[in-house]
This record gives sequence, C-alpha cells and structure tokens, in this order.
Amino acid sequence: MGTLCPVKTNAPNPDVLSRAANVLTAGGCVVIPTFCLYGMAANAFDEAAVKRIFAIKERPLTNPILLLIKDRKAVDALVTEIPPMADALMNSLWPGNLTLIFNAHPSIPTDITAGTGKVGLRVPSHPVARALTQAVSFPITGTSANISCEGGVSDIQKMDPRIINGVDLVLDAGPLHGGSGSTVVDVTTTPFKILREGSTPAAFIHNILQK
Repeated sequence: MGTLCPVKTNAPNPDVLSRAANVLTAGGCVVIPTFCLYGMAANAFDEAAVKRIFAIKERPLTNPILLLIKDRKAVDALVTEIPPMADALMNSLWPGNLTLIFNAHPSIPTDITAGTGKVGLRVPSHPVARALTQAVSFPITGTSANISCEGGVSDIQKMDPRIINGVDLVLDAGPLHGGSGSTVVDVTTTPFKILREGSTPAAFIHNILQK
C-alpha cells in the first residue's frame, strides 16, 4: 500500500519532494497532484515502472501515456521535430493545462507511445508536480490516477483503493481544481488537431495560432 504523505500545494516540503524523487529514481510509482486531477508518476524510461503503471490502472497497452517534463528545453531530446505552431503554444501556455502531441524521438519507450510513434508532453502548472519534474533527471508519466474507463479523481479520499494499494507513495495535496484535465493538441499534422478539449479552451489555442 502506498504511504500517504500530505504536501502543501504552494510550499511543498523539500523533504517530501526528495522522498518522492527517490522513489521515482528507484523505479517506484507515486500518486501526485496536478492542476485538475491526481496523476500517476513513474520514470518514463524505466520499462518495469511504466508497465507497473499500466497494470495498476488496468490500462490497455494500446493506450499511450503522456509525459510531464520540467521545461521547454526538455522537449528537444524527446521529439523528432518542433513545428512553429508548437513553439507558439508552448511559449504562451506552458506551464499549463495543455498537452502537445509530437512525433516521438526513437529513444522514447514503445510502452509510452503504444507504438504510435507519437508522444504527449506537458509542463505542469501545479507547484508540486512541477517541483517534482525539477527534482529528477528524467521525464515522468502523467496519466490520471484512476482505473481505466473510470473517471479521474480530484480528491484522495475518493480514489480507488486499487490505485492507493498499488503505488509506493501518495502525495496528498487535498482537493484539487477538478474538471476535465488538460487540453490535448496534436501538432504533428497541418492543420493541428484538438484531440480533447479540457481546461484550456479551444478558443485560446486558435487565438494564439492566428497571431
């Protein structure tokens, strides 16, 4: 069962962050707060850790998993190209609730891309999630902390016990914003495609790209 560890949103304890980073570095899984919903973090380049995420969530291996990264510079090593429209969106909306789908660099594990050749990336806006991406040297998974086909969770008290029992550590920041999660935009095509409209309105995307 994952150890429950309270964490303050605006002033996360460095010891708590260090503990979570150590768990991730050792191949563990951690439930973390993001802006809208709780997510499940693991080292994206640790095959066993990623497979464990899939198993805990009962998620089909045909479903890709998005990654949380520390900053815009981290994108360069994870993708094959960065279209100008992607740069415009990253400059305007990162950190934030926008996941961009790129053509994945060959180094990205197949389990992450689910064989699609594409990878979703986001710089998180939640202070705890962002601090954790800064505390490790690798991208982390950002899939929602729920059993597949069930709704996302914005309160640890309502989280499925199978998730809590399956991970090593749970960072509890209290009730989160809730809502539909990040907006997902595929920038590998022209024109771009909004695959899911979440907490960042589609109108924001269009306005930025029309400038």
